Amino acid sequence: MAEFAPGLGDTISFCVDPDWPPYEVINRSGTHEGIAADLLRLAADRAGLALALHPTRDWEESLAASRRGDCDILSFLNQTPKREEWLVFTQPLFVDPNVIVTREDHPFIADLAAETDKTLVLPAGTSIEERVRRDFPGLKVITTESEADSFAMVSDRKADLTIRSLTVAVYTIKKEGWFNLKVSGQIPGYENRLRVGIRKERAELRPMLDRAIATITPQERNQIANRHVSINVQTAIDYTLLRNLVLGFTIILASNLVWALKLRQANARLRQLSQTDRLTGLYNRTALDERLLKEIERAQHHGHTLAVILIDLDHFKLVNDRHGHLTGDQVLRDLAGILIATAGKGPIVGRWGGEEFLILCPATTADQARRLGDDLRQAARRHDFGLGWPQTISAGIAELDGDDGTDGLLRRADAALYRAKESRDSVAS
Repeated sequence: MAEFAPGLGDTISFCVDPDWPPYEVINRSGTHEGIAADLLRLAADRAGLALALHPTRDWEESLAASRRGDCDILSFLNQTPKREEWLVFTQPLFVDPNVIVTREDHPFIADLAAETDKTLVLPAGTSIEERVRRDFPGLKVITTESEADSFAMVSDRKADLTIRSLTVAVYTIKKEGWFNLKVSGQIPGYENRLRVGIRKERAELRPMLDRAIATITPQERNQIANRHVSINVQTAIDYTLLRNLVLGFTIILASNLVWALKLRQANARLRQLSQTDRLTGLYNRTALDERLLKEIERAQHHGHTLAVILIDLDHFKLVNDRHGHLTGDQVLRDLAGILIATAGKGPIVGRWGGEEFLILCPATTADQARRLGDDLRQAARRHDFGLGWPQTISAGIAELDGDDGTDGLLRRADAALYRAKESRDSVAS
């Protein structure tokens, strides 16, 4: 075994994907574990480097932390032109083929380029997303927040396929019980060549890590992988092996299929109920709070605009007093339908509480949101609510400003709504 001189004498901070099993996770005790964790520790030990984890909530936050310089290295990622803007890369720590995952009734895919007008779902921020958008323009690409969400969309027929590494695909299908999914093909040249990314300011670390990585044998890599995945992970695979692998899992796990499907459906239903307003079917206050926080973080990270529209039904107490609460409930349901139909696909519509609704408008300026508010007001006024008078709404607009948080943004939207009502100008910002 080759020996190396001690490291630089300081501690090297590193960021990871905290939810990417079996490659890597940050467990409940705050420890980095998985295939990547074991390989990175092995390489760092042989390079004489001390590592300190910089914890993050998700992969996008890890990328942002790396860009800012909060961590010196990223543990396990593909090299892409976008990432080369601030990183240099070691030799691969681990090579793993990417495979196409579909529902079990989908035919084998020999050529992904022929799969036009199909919907491909991927976790946000992956290198695969960059490559697929470039190489397969006939596919409709949508993104989710996690690996599990991507598999769930394929399982529930909300997407046709996903592309994941063989190791992740097999691990997740087996562990999470996605028994109606299968590996349907492989994309030549789309191997995951997972490396350590090093900030350019710490480029002196690369030769030390490269020398250490070169000493890791194939047997050591396989032993580490097999500790976390109960199959032998191959660095290359043919179609026959893929089919046999899927067939084996199907036979072994078929007895649990009905139970697993029912459990998954029940969990999905509970998830939906926890985030849905029972009366209108829109997002509820809890779900809106979560989505708004994520949209603010995304807008601030990418430098995008974000606007919110806070809507209130004018004189709603009069509706309940004259027609009763059942009619009032129907008015709220009718308005929910109007907001969804008029806002379209981009904005996120929810019930904020009582007769107030909140619309999140990513990549939208205050002027654009004001125009949408005018459209919503006109649509509501044209609608026959069955009250004997036109029902109107008022709207307050606010645009994300600098380091705004949720409270500041909502406070300004609420103040704008108050001005709209006071001035009888139905939309104010």
